Amino acid sequence: MNTALEPSIRSATVHCPLPAGPQAARAARHSAARILTSRPAQCPHGAAEDILLIVSELATNAVRHARPPYALTLSLESGRAGIALSDASPGLPRRRDPGTVLTTRGRGLQIIHALGAELFVSTSPHGKQVIAVITWPAH
Repeated sequence: MNTALEPSIRSATVHCPLPAGPQAARAARHSAARILTSRPAQCPHGAAEDILLIVSELATNAVRHARPPYALTLSLESGRAGIALSDASPGLPRRRDPGTVLTTRGRGLQIIHALGAELFVSTSPHGKQVIAVITWPAH
């Protein structure tokens, strides 16, 4: 196997504990951007932008509607990314009524769906993980 190609072929998973409070969303975006820029062969620019928006929406939702501790887990492989945001709240995310077009809040999950991501929730006695999976054509 050509070892020069190995870093771009292997999957990468990063788990980052996030600070409590509003700075969690910025820390999550920063952590995700680091892994995405380190693996440009695995993730095209357009997909990376979508992933950063998904990370931002998930982290913002956790800060607004859940309680710490928060953590981001990002798994990246060629053609697919899994983004999981964990928190200590047992409350499940709720999709808002799309009929309120003029509202500036409550559209995070709709945005994530519009980007083509699938959403899942995994619960535990310690809280939950909201997981988004997004795919794109692998080259």
